[in-house]
Amino acid sequence: MAGAGLLLWCGIMLLPSAASAQGGSVILEADVDGRPVGVGNLVLDPSRSAKVSITVRNNTSTVQRVKTVRISGTALALTFFAYDTTVPFEVPANSSETRSFPLEPTDLGSQAIGLLPVTVEVVDTQRESIASVETTGDIRGSLWSVYGAFGLGVLVLTALSWAGALIALARRRLPANRWQRAMRFLPAGIGTGLIAVISLSVLRLVAPSPTAEIPFIVGAAAAAFVLGYVTPHPGERQPSSVDAETVRFRL
Repeated sequence: MAGAGLLLWCGIMLLPSAASAQGGSVILEADVDGRPVGVGNLVLDPSRSAKVSITVRNNTSTVQRVKTVRISGTALALTFFAYDTTVPFEVPANSSETRSFPLEPTDLGSQAIGLLPVTVEVVDTQRESIASVETTGDIRGSLWSVYGAFGLGVLVLTALSWAGALIALARRRLPANRWQRAMRFLPAGIGTGLIAVISLSVLRLVAPSPTAEIPFIVGAAAAAFVLGYVTPHPGERQPSSVDAETVRFRL
């Protein structure tokens, strides 16, 4: 069913420039090319490398063992790119450590485009996140990237949903029950909201986030639901002039 692919939902929240783990006891600070992560948009260009610096502040009484630094971009509860760099080091209790490394996102152009929530996090030897920092990334990728193709796929599914619902309406094949007719239009409305969210992201206007997604998705879904609810009963048919002449002839 075309509408099944339109029920994706975003669980990503943009956070301040410094996020913490373990009850706020470990703090991660990061910068890319000397610009702090969380101050403005983080530009990631696949045509050039970037210098990433991280500082882990350990305010706990135990040693924190960092194995990997992960930079990932997620939208609508889907991860569209992730770069793991092995940078093993230990952070003693009540101290901080800083490390730097180059990032070469050469294949980023085929993975994402536009504004996306980006997370920089340090991961321990058990592959659990120690601390993270989130920001909005400006991805200079291609429209034919995975994210762009995802948007085009949602567009096709939405078009099919609208076409199916409207054709059924024109042929009077919608269910007789109003609520069932409303549910027939609901996936098309959800898809319309998703298209709006993805389009704003690709055009670099608004990054996907609950505050941006909820008004578009819920609003479009509600409008489509109401539209389906108020559609005429498939058995209803207005009498035409031919019907009137037939009645008079029989009389």
